[in-house]
Amino acid sequence: MAEDPVICTCLDMCKSEIVAAVREQKLKTIEEVGDAIEAGAVCGSCHDDIQEILDEENA
Repeated sequence: MAEDPVICTCLDMCKSEIVAAVREQKLKTIEEVGDAIEAGAVCGSCHDDIQEILDEENA
């Protein structure tokens, strides 16, 4: 597995980019992530992975 896996394939967005946005902007929901950086807002297939990141960062 890649060190920094691509989470949102539609936008070619890696985990580190999503984690940084969640931390910096204190994002709590998939919708907030989509509004802030568009990850998860195109096809939705990465929602489970984004939720996992949100759960880890907001624990």
